[in-house]
Amino acid sequence: YRIVKHVATGGMGEVYKARHALLKRPTAIKLLKKSIMSPEAVARFEREVQLASLLAHPSTIEIYDFGQTPEGTFYYAMEYLIGLTLRQLVIIEGAIRPARVVYLLRQVCGSLREAHDMGQVHRDISPNNIMLCRRGGMADVAKVLDFGLAKPIQIPDGDQITGTGTLVGTPLYIAPERFRDPATADPRSDLYALGCVTYKLLT
Repeated sequence: YRIVKHVATGGMGEVYKARHALLKRPTAIKLLKKSIMSPEAVARFEREVQLASLLAHPSTIEIYDFGQTPEGTFYYAMEYLIGLTLRQLVIIEGAIRPARVVYLLRQVCGSLREAHDMGQVHRDISPNNIMLCRRGGMADVAKVLDFGLAKPIQIPDGDQITGTGTLVGTPLYIAPERFRDPATADPRSDLYALGCVTYKLLT
């Protein structure tokens, strides 16, 4: 992969636009931040890739590759999306028509249903993590991003990677029970967050 430009900074890594050296297709590359490199961070990064790579719904971002640079930096490659996040959409257009909101939510719910059926909870559904793209000539194609905070619904004792008592997610979209107990997360917390996203879009 050849890096083209920096795109965004996240909690765990830097995202770049890149191009596959042979296929020449645009690709997004996420590099784990060296400043947080630790066995725990690497384990979370690997889990992010492993969980996301199992998902095949068209509204879930697709993972292409995973590896480590010669310098020891972990990375993964995913489809490069051109579009707007729902947050950007609301800033530009204001309140969204109910029919359009329903159309978008059906796509997001399909992505989450697959994840939930596979025993995964996203934990950070927010307007920043849902993107609208044009794909194959179709507009308003929703993509759920950043399964980096995802976790299995049932985690065996001793396998917890996130720090004890650590609350992850976007505060305005976190279900109340998760504030009381940060370890609490099941599909209902994703649905609560999606309800908050719906309110944001409509109002």
